[in-house]
Amino acid sequence: MMKKINNNNGGKMEGFDWEMRPGGMLVQKRNLDSDKISSNPIPTIKVSVKFGSYYHDIQINSHSSFGELKKMLAETTGLHPQDQKLIFRDKERDSKAFLDVSGVRDGSKIVLVQDMISQEKRFLESRRNSNMEKAMKAVEQITMEVDKLVAQVTAMESVICEGRRVAEKELLTLTELLMSQLIKLDGIVADGGVKLKRKTQVIRIQKYLENLDRLKAQNAMTLKHGGGHVGLIVSQQQRPLLVQQQRERRTISAGQINLTSKWEKF
Repeated sequence: MMKKINNNNGGKMEGFDWEMRPGGMLVQKRNLDSDKISSNPIPTIKVSVKFGSYYHDIQINSHSSFGELKKMLAETTGLHPQDQKLIFRDKERDSKAFLDVSGVRDGSKIVLVQDMISQEKRFLESRRNSNMEKAMKAVEQITMEVDKLVAQVTAMESVICEGRRVAEKELLTLTELLMSQLIKLDGIVADGGVKLKRKTQVIRIQKYLENLDRLKAQNAMTLKHGGGHVGLIVSQQQRPLLVQQQRERRTISAGQINLTSKWEKF
C-alpha cells in the first residue's frame, strides 16, 4: 500500500512515497536504487537464535525478512524452514515480516521452536505425493500391457469377421489377461488426474471384454456351421432355388383351381 504525503511548510511542496509494512506500520518506501549507490550500505547485524539448549549466532542483513532468516537457520540446524517458528518479543513472527520493521537490532535474541504440526503436514503431503507417483507409474504400466492385449483382440476380430475360426482357448486366455489387469487397476488408490486415467483404462478394458464375449459367440457359430463364410455363400446360392420352388408350387396350385373351376362350369 502506498500513499503520497505532501508537506506545504513554507509554501514548498515536498513529496515522499510511503508503504504499509507487515504489522500495520506506515514507513517511508525504500528506494532500492538509492541503497545501491548510497555511501552508507545496509548494515549487517548479528542476532542470537536459541534453539533448544543451543544458541546460534547469525550474521544477516537488517532489511531481511524472517523467512530469509529461517533459510539460514535451516543450514545450521537442519530444520526445514516450513517447520520453524521464530519467536521475537514473545510473539511469533510471519516469514514475510522484515527484521528491522519488527524491531530486530544488532544483538537481538530470537527463539526458534520446531513446528510439529507443520512438520507432520509436510510429511503427510510428501508421502501422498510419493503414493500418487507410484500410482501413476502403475497405471502407465497397466496401460502398456492393455495396449498389447488390445492389439491381439483386434487381430482375432479380423480373423473371425472373415469367417475363419480361432482356437477358443486363445479367446479365453485373452479374457483372463484383461481381467487380471482390471483387478490390478481396482487395487490402485488414486486421486485427481491419476484417478481419471485409471477410470479410463477400466472403461477401456470392459469394452474389450464385451468384444471378446461377442467374438466367442461368433466363433462358436463359425464352428457349428463349419465356417461362417462358407455357410453364408451356400445360403445365398440356395435362396434363389427356394424362391423358384415356392413360385412353382403357387403356379401348380393356381392351375388346379382354374381347372376345377372350368370343369364346374362345363
